[in-house]
Amino acid sequence: MIIATVRVFDGAFAMRRLVLVAAMWGAVSAAHAADLPDLPILRGAFTEGLTTSRVNWQGFYIGGQASYGTTTPRIPSTINDDLSGTFVSPPGTPYLFRGLPEPHSESSGYGAFAGYNWQWDDVILGVEGNYLHGGFRSTAFASAYWAFDANGVPHSWTNSMAIVSLSDFGSLRLRAGYAMGCFLPYVFGGAGFGSQTIERLVWVSPDPIRTPTDHALNTKLVYGYSAGVGLDIMLIGGLFARAEYEYQRVTSDVETNINTVRAGLGYKF
Repeated sequence: MIIATVRVFDGAFAMRRLVLVAAMWGAVSAAHAADLPDLPILRGAFTEGLTTSRVNWQGFYIGGQASYGTTTPRIPSTINDDLSGTFVSPPGTPYLFRGLPEPHSESSGYGAFAGYNWQWDDVILGVEGNYLHGGFRSTAFASAYWAFDANGVPHSWTNSMAIVSLSDFGSLRLRAGYAMGCFLPYVFGGAGFGSQTIERLVWVSPDPIRTPTDHALNTKLVYGYSAGVGLDIMLIGGLFARAEYEYQRVTSDVETNINTVRAGLGYKF
C-alpha cells in the first residue's frame, strides 16, 4: 500500500515537471521571435510580381520616338497634263507624254507624343497627340520617244516627273488598352494632319520650239486619319518603353498610304 502511494506521487511530480518545461520553452521561443526582423514570405516564381502587380497608368505622360516606314502616294497618271499642254511641238511631230506610275519610298523619322490616361481597374482609356517628322520623298518618272527621223530612228524624248514629299504628320488619337501588370497593350484611332509638297516637272529633248511652263511646286496642309496598335511597358517609376505600328492615310490632294513602326521612351507623371 505504501509503494503504490509513492508511485502515484512520482507520476504526478513528473507530469508537473513536463508542463513547467513546455511553458518555459514557449516563453523563450516567443521572446526570440519578437527580437527577429519581419522577413518577407516568398510565394510563387520570381516573375510573379512583374506580371500580377497592378501599375497605375492614370495621369499625364510625354515621350519621344523614332520610326521607320514606307509610303505609297497615288499620283494620278495625268497629273502633269496641264504642264505638257503648254509645249508646242514641231509641225507633223506632236509630243507624246506617258502617264506616271505609282511610286514607293522608305524613310526613317523621329517625333514626340503626349497624352492622358484614365484607368478603371485594368481598363485604360486615353487621348494622345502624336507627331512625326520624316523624310518621305516619292518620285514618279516616265519617259517616251516622240519623234523619229526619216529612217524611223527615234531622236527625241519627252519626260515627265512628279515628286511627293510628306515631311511632317501628326495625329490626335483616342486610345483603349487593358493593363496586365507592367504591360499595357492598346489600340488607337484618330484624325491626322500633315504637310505635303508636290513638285512637278516636264521637259523634252532636244529643246522645244518655245519655252513652256515646265515646273510647278505646291506645299499645303493635308488631312486624313490614322489607326494602329501598340504596347507600353512600365520599366521603373514612371518611365516606360513603347513599341507601336501605325497606319496613316492622307485623303486630300494626292492620296498617300503610310505604314510605320516605332520605338519610344516616355514618362508618366
